[in-house]
Amino acid sequence: MITAGDFRNGMTFEEDGNVMQIIEFQHVKPGKGAAFVRTKVRNVITGSVVEKTYNPTAKFPTAYVERKDMEYSYSDGDLYYFMDPESYELVPVNQSELTDSFKFVKENMICKVLSYKGQVFGVEPPNFVELVVEKTDPGFAGNTATNATKPATLETGAEIKVPLFIEEGELIRIDTRTCEYMERVQK
Repeated sequence: MITAGDFRNGMTFEEDGNVMQIIEFQHVKPGKGAAFVRTKVRNVITGSVVEKTYNPTAKFPTAYVERKDMEYSYSDGDLYYFMDPESYELVPVNQSELTDSFKFVKENMICKVLSYKGQVFGVEPPNFVELVVEKTDPGFAGNTATNATKPATLETGAEIKVPLFIEEGELIRIDTRTCEYMERVQK
């Protein structure tokens, strides 16, 4: 059991048959009245985010979310298949369970598959991936006072903004959490 007074970012707990994850929390002690815990929680199965307040003594059962490293194998229509490296079993994941940052994942990359009581509800791609720039406008030299960017299409088909000096065929590192260009990588 976990009490609302012990909430921390990232914790998961069960409430009314739903698995909730704490995104933000704040202990509030008003000058008048009882203390409470203001939170922003995400339903890990549906992905909906709500703001709630709790009594600090409220108790909830802890929800154990399994995060397992699996290798992305291939996609077939709306199903994406991940291989368990221990049993070599293929686990199908519906496209609706994937986040926007999955567009940076290519075949044979290791991802974290999230499940609760055997039901897969999400996939976390690696925080940083290295991909080749397939298509972008030619770069040009010039004095720019701002961080000028241009669109680029990556080998997975994802589009991001890159600095003007990036050319086609270059290997770049991307932060999948922010979907932004990080740096050029030497081959």
